[in-house]
Amino acid sequence: MENKLSKKQAKRKKVSKKIDFPHEMLKDIGKVSYHCDVCKKSFSQKGNLATHKRTHTGEKPYHCDICGKSFSHGSTLITHKRIHTGEKPYPCDTCGRSFSQVIQLTNHKRIHTGEKPYPCDICGISFSKRSTLTTHNRIHTGEKPYHCGSCGKAFSVSSNLINHERIHTGEKPYHCDICGKSFSQIVTLTNHKHVHTGERPYPCDICGKSFSQSGILTIHKRIHSGDKPYHCDICGNSFSERRVLTTHKRVHTGEKPYHCDICGKSFSVRSTLTNHRHIHTGDKPHHCDICGKSFSQRSKLTIHNYIHAGNKPHHCDTCGKSFSQNGDLTRHKRIHTGEKPYYCDVCGKSFSLRGSLTRHMYIHTGEKRYK
Repeated sequence: MENKLSKKQAKRKKVSKKIDFPHEMLKDIGKVSYHCDVCKKSFSQKGNLATHKRTHTGEKPYHCDICGKSFSHGSTLITHKRIHTGEKPYPCDTCGRSFSQVIQLTNHKRIHTGEKPYPCDICGISFSKRSTLTTHNRIHTGEKPYHCGSCGKAFSVSSNLINHERIHTGEKPYHCDICGKSFSQIVTLTNHKHVHTGERPYPCDICGKSFSQSGILTIHKRIHSGDKPYHCDICGNSFSERRVLTTHKRVHTGEKPYHCDICGKSFSVRSTLTNHRHIHTGDKPHHCDICGKSFSQRSKLTIHNYIHAGNKPHHCDTCGKSFSQNGDLTRHKRIHTGEKPYYCDVCGKSFSLRGSLTRHMYIHTGEKRYK
């Protein structure tokens, strides 16, 4: 009897012996997948699939009760509401600055750590934000996914499109609280405020000169480096500023996009039109603070100031004589070279000065210059 029991126990022991399943099999037991019937993407939770489907349907069931804006995710609505409340629950433990989103704090912390975990696999440059890498990659691909609905111009960055669209709408949502002037871009307002404060936060590490805008500092540094990154594809001339290249190209194209609304005369440079208008208005906005004399152009005031300073920065390399104006030096040099670039088209006589040719022409016309 005892023998029979021990056999039964042994058999029971055998049956209740632990079965070892492979780890992968254990993971899959009881696992349910929820599939999107539009794009076939799979999700482990039904709620995630429901949220995902809003990508396809465009459904936005979460509404802000303050501004009425709608969102597809409840969490996005919670984050959005912080714009209205000003709540910033995520503080940086290094500098104390606070943020409304945890991702903003994560990105901010990389300023302190110097971490740049997103490298470009084409050129190797690394970035602290994934979104910056995505934008950067468009330099290599040439992709410009953001199109202006008014003129069709395309942009690689959505913010550039938003700024561009304000050209068409005339919208200037950023206002100076000191003088009331409005701007289409926040960076332009920031730079403008430096006019009021006199702040110049961008110093040149070579000569120490300071600037109110980082872009002006970048251009200034090219004086020291001699860098001229903008090349004319027609004549090969190079320039340190993009706008100077744009203006230069009009020499080749003959384009004169700036028109005087009084006499109709056209100009290739905006500043030349501004100076020209002073002829019609008689406006002389540039005043000498020593003698009070006024000028229509800033450059003429600069030249005039040399009289008071005794400054003569233009030197003749033949005789050493100095002049306050470059034009005076040019005319003086013709004494040494014998150059006479002004020709009378009646008798062929040549002159070194334009004024001498003008006076000479009275001989042919019979006009009496002084009555």
